[in-house]
Amino acid sequence: MSAPIPQTILDGLTDIAMPRLANEKAPQEFITAHGFRLPMRRCGALVLGSGAAGLRAAVELKRRDVDVVIASQSAFGGTSACSGSDKQTLHTANGADKGDDFRAMADALGAGGSMDEDTAYVEAVGSPRALASLQFMGLPIPQDRLGGVLRYQTDHDEVGRATSCGPRTSRLMVQALAREAMLLEVPVFNNTTGVRILVAPSPARRAAGLLAIRPKHRTEDNPLGFAVFLCDSLVIASGGPGELYRDSVYPRHCFGSLGLALEAGLEAVNLTESQFGIGTSRDAFPWNLSGTYVQSMPYVFSLDHSGEERNFLSGYYRTTSELASNIFRKGYQWPFHASRMLDFGSSLFDLAVFRETQAGRKVFMDFNRNPLAVAGDAGFDLESLDEDVRAYLQNSGARLEQPIDRLRKMNPLSIELYKRYKYDITQYPLEFAINNQHMNGGLAVSAWGQTSLEGCYAVGEAAGTHGVTRPGGAALNAGQVFGTRCAEHIASRRNARALSPPERDLIEGGVGDILAVLRSESPVRADAIRSEVQARMSDHAGIICTAADVKTSLADASALNRAIRQRGVAFEGAYEAARALQWRQMALASEAVLAALSFYVGRGGGSRGARTVCSPDGDKVPLARTGPLEDFRFRSERAEDRSEQILVRLDGDKFICGTRPVRRHDRSQRPFFERDWPDFLTGAIFDPVSGA
Repeated sequence: MSAPIPQTILDGLTDIAMPRLANEKAPQEFITAHGFRLPMRRCGALVLGSGAAGLRAAVELKRRDVDVVIASQSAFGGTSACSGSDKQTLHTANGADKGDDFRAMADALGAGGSMDEDTAYVEAVGSPRALASLQFMGLPIPQDRLGGVLRYQTDHDEVGRATSCGPRTSRLMVQALAREAMLLEVPVFNNTTGVRILVAPSPARRAAGLLAIRPKHRTEDNPLGFAVFLCDSLVIASGGPGELYRDSVYPRHCFGSLGLALEAGLEAVNLTESQFGIGTSRDAFPWNLSGTYVQSMPYVFSLDHSGEERNFLSGYYRTTSELASNIFRKGYQWPFHASRMLDFGSSLFDLAVFRETQAGRKVFMDFNRNPLAVAGDAGFDLESLDEDVRAYLQNSGARLEQPIDRLRKMNPLSIELYKRYKYDITQYPLEFAINNQHMNGGLAVSAWGQTSLEGCYAVGEAAGTHGVTRPGGAALNAGQVFGTRCAEHIASRRNARALSPPERDLIEGGVGDILAVLRSESPVRADAIRSEVQARMSDHAGIICTAADVKTSLADASALNRAIRQRGVAFEGAYEAARALQWRQMALASEAVLAALSFYVGRGGGSRGARTVCSPDGDKVPLARTGPLEDFRFRSERAEDRSEQILVRLDGDKFICGTRPVRRHDRSQRPFFERDWPDFLTGAIFDPVSGA
């Protein structure tokens, strides 16, 4: 940045208004079930969720003349619209300079293991189309003078395929897609919480609709506000299970639909894999502290209950330059990764922060002070930093004396953002901790986004398309690519729908199942479920876990769900009814994650990605300046685990786990126009691949 950026431009990239939703049309059809009079709506496709992935699916469905509607718990209130980082990343193929290699990009997407090869290629080859269409809709992707997209390096990205519109890239994507949806007159039913997927049982199980709760439909003969959406196709696009962890950077009330889907018998995959990293608390302003926040190399310290300050990182790194250089590397190695705790790497920083908070101390970064010296070593010096760090600062024009000056030079938007939330990091240290940020696993899907339930699709974080790791920004790209692909697949099948069983039977059954859970006299309360689930997941299934802890936690999670099945969940009033059902779903999601993790660890699985499997007989131990950290000795990942995925499904009252090999992409099969064009024209490209 060669000149100061005007405040009006900074404001435009941080204060992003959303379009006004159109007025709903009054329901014209009603049905009575268990004494409730429910409004009923019919559509060709129902998209559950209004984030970037869901809006993309809806827009593409509407463009293909599918009668689509969106149902959203909170339009523009989910993760896409409310989350971000210093410069939130969109990861797509590089279209500038010499271009990109889609196979190489697919290899990079799946480099962490346990990712389907066809999915990785789909995301790679679909990314230019996704990016170009976002630009067409008005997304301000930065370019150079000749039209090349500006790029940089991000997490698990050795090439530099990242780009960004600033700290709120995903919100800008939601804005552009929402405007397009409004132009196309896609109906949006806001304040709609999905509580039961309606499944037609025969001749083959298929999605037939959704039972929801809507406050605006509460009446004397419908006191809970039930509503029914009947559809030929259901697209689950409601994000990840953001309430699963106490220590989380998700916006509050982002429940996702993992539990909802598991309850309907859908299969999930890779639930063992999540992302954790440093960020500010959801109790204040939940935000990822990646990129330039740490590349500015602020002083990181902790305070105990008496207010005594500790330069705690000096007990982990051997020299001041090593300490400062690894703070910097958290910028593009932001997610915790077990292997990076070794050799004094960047995730040793995360372990140090984790230990400080576990000891009851609060951790801060101070942008007005450089890192303090390691005992016995020289002080902070820009010239003594590692070569990659010096080169980055030089290219950024940020070889300045103070962290706040370096941050202001590299990314003034990162400062503006906190000011919007009444916190001035130019004046005060910023408290942070290790938080859960993203689930890489989710519902198992095909290369067209189909789940294991006929007629049901999943996109965005709801879909388990990622492997153990992923490049930063790959999730935003995956949502756009699969939002388009599921729309194409649905449109290709719209004239071949199976007959549904009598609607009344489905709706009666769904309402009956909900009423069996909601029991005003139950001793099981939603707030107690929340406290138990979140504490268990944060304390025993975060970045550090042991086989014994996971086994015990799984038993406790199973006991909680058994109590819910037997006693239901208490509620007072219609609003609490929806929340009670969502916490019931979150309890199921928690047990599913722990079941998968217990299955993985029990088969000898080792540390990979975001989770360290600690064991006294582990073959790896992190080293600190003060010596080996034996309490965190861990098992290495087994090579054979990288080529398979763990599947989880609910069978009756029990979660069943198994494995399958990752789907391969045959590189010897090159496309040939005259041979393959007929498959496109006839729709054969949408047919299942034999053996897949």
